[in-house]
Amino acid sequence: MSRTIKNPIIPGFYPDPSICRTGDDYYLVCSSFELSPGLPIFHSKDLANWEQLGYVLTPQNGFYVEKNTGNGGVMAPTIRYYNGTFYIINCNFSDRGNFIVTAKDPAGPWSAPHFLDDVPGIDASIFFDTDGKCYIMGTADIWPDGKGGMRQGIWAAEYDIENFRLISEPTALWGGAMAGVASPESPHIYHIGDWYYLLIAEGGTEMYHSATIARSRSALGLYEGNPSNPILTMRHMGKKALIQNAGHADLVSTDAGDWYAVFLASRLIGGVSKNLGRETFIVPVVWEDEWPLFTQETGKVEWEYPLPEGSAWFPVEKKPVRDEFEGEKLGPAWSFWGSDGEKYLIRTEEGIALPCIPEAPQDPLRPLSMETKRPENNSLAFVCRRRLEPNCRFACRMRFVPRGKDCAGIAIVQAMNHQLHLELGCEDGKTVVRLVQFTADYDLQPYFPGFTSTTNRTILASAPFEGEEIILETELHENRYVFRYGSGEDGLRELACADGAVINPEKVGCMVGEVLALFASGNGEKSGNSALFCWSEYEDL
Repeated sequence: MSRTIKNPIIPGFYPDPSICRTGDDYYLVCSSFELSPGLPIFHSKDLANWEQLGYVLTPQNGFYVEKNTGNGGVMAPTIRYYNGTFYIINCNFSDRGNFIVTAKDPAGPWSAPHFLDDVPGIDASIFFDTDGKCYIMGTADIWPDGKGGMRQGIWAAEYDIENFRLISEPTALWGGAMAGVASPESPHIYHIGDWYYLLIAEGGTEMYHSATIARSRSALGLYEGNPSNPILTMRHMGKKALIQNAGHADLVSTDAGDWYAVFLASRLIGGVSKNLGRETFIVPVVWEDEWPLFTQETGKVEWEYPLPEGSAWFPVEKKPVRDEFEGEKLGPAWSFWGSDGEKYLIRTEEGIALPCIPEAPQDPLRPLSMETKRPENNSLAFVCRRRLEPNCRFACRMRFVPRGKDCAGIAIVQAMNHQLHLELGCEDGKTVVRLVQFTADYDLQPYFPGFTSTTNRTILASAPFEGEEIILETELHENRYVFRYGSGEDGLRELACADGAVINPEKVGCMVGEVLALFASGNGEKSGNSALFCWSEYEDL
């Protein structure tokens, strides 16, 4: 096995990476949107091999997130280390907005969120200067649009980190590299040499995404853009490029003085979809004329790069294919949808059970809002893990006898109610195994006023099934999804194939990626029934 850094360094739905280093340890945090626990955090010693330490946000430190569109919740964190403490600043669109959490150990425990009621806008970030001053920056409508109004730009203000409050008025720093550019956001400030550098994302997080940079002689000074902007993008490679959406970068230096940038990008699957969502990539960075050059030799994102000079190799133990749900907690690969989901997980000697509660994965979508009023039921009987590669297999052994509207099984879930379910349910009083496709129609994104939607349900295939125990399996071959079932592991029968491009994230806002789930539901009715999952398997093919 060649010892190189291979992209993506963290595959699957792990977007918006932010990184920091202490000594020879690197720590990286990603967005998790509406999944719980929130903000997965990773550790590496060589920038190539990464292991998940756990999660930053949990019900134990007050984390709240709703099950809704999939596109809400927590996104765009920044992690920094200063004077013995790790800081993460982030925004929770299911709660009170911007917040900071702290820890002495990045593996946790992390503090309860300190909500930042005086910090406006989105994508807040934090910067500790060499003189001990702290600054917060963010995105808001603060930049002249040339027409007498204001458009989105980057601001910063000095911050009292001990008392969690702004101590200066927000100062407009930069409006982005291009006049009228879409979505200048995700700012990071670095003090390197005699310059302060402001690294941001531009162009939106889809096809025209990019990273651009400006510099100033002072932290709050007006910033001048790099004449070579954008310093990172794949938009010039066209819609058939195998790596797309590159942007939202964060810089880190090695102990030896080498520089790298982590960022999000998406792999194109089968030439048509990006179902893995936005993943975490890396490129080397060099400096020329006191400006950073990303991936200097080719100017585009490559699939692999050499290790940092002199770096040792620290491989991570590969996880078993089969999870038999032993131990007191699920492994870190598993998540719930909504912060209360864990209460529905029932542990037994034979596996885990999920009750058929009224809530279902495809329940109607609601507008996103940060109002303090919370819905009565904001989660599901649902546990999931991310799809990591274009070709993979996900399966389970389930013991379940449906009645009424009950159903249970495995699901492939994208945002905005774009889903595929391989489930046991009832039709005409008899048990069937069926493949159900869900999609949603809407005109506006859920964060715009007036959002409404209609969810569509289509049974793609159905077959009678007798017995209390079933094996359910899906093999995902790029965009061809094959669904199988059977009473035992040998001789599984193919029920149907489905087109994965139907739930392409480009159709639903491009914010998240697919998760593979075990679920149970009464589909709107109270039920004392439950489904037992004896084991689950995931493997990349």
